[in-house]
Amino acid sequence: MNKKPDITISTLDLDRLYDLIESLPHNSASGLELLEEELNRANALPPEQMPPNVVTMNSTVKFYVASTDKELELTLVYPKDMDTSGKKISILAPAGSALIGLAVGDEIEWPKPSGGTLKVQITEVLYQPERAGDFVS
Repeated sequence: MNKKPDITISTLDLDRLYDLIESLPHNSASGLELLEEELNRANALPPEQMPPNVVTMNSTVKFYVASTDKELELTLVYPKDMDTSGKKISILAPAGSALIGLAVGDEIEWPKPSGGTLKVQITEVLYQPERAGDFVS
């Protein structure tokens, strides 16, 4: 699977993520380049026009991992919002950068920390701030 699916990002998330990239030293996080690549190829929409099935910042998403035959749930967050719950993933993690902008039904290959990839399919966006009318988080 070489072709990446089209992604859609809200203009609010796009601005905040570019600000985050600018605020960090370029050698501070390995995920910066991957995130910037994703942002550069994204279609941007005003938050009010965001389709309800798209993964945005602070969305809680359910996805299926083919190799383990398991469904997992994570919330995509800014680094400052990470905790030890195991229920959040930072946008600066390679898998976090891969999630942003995907829609239900999209499949991607996620980089594994130990090397190689996992095939992941988005099955549901359980919570999306734009859908809930929460534009300030």
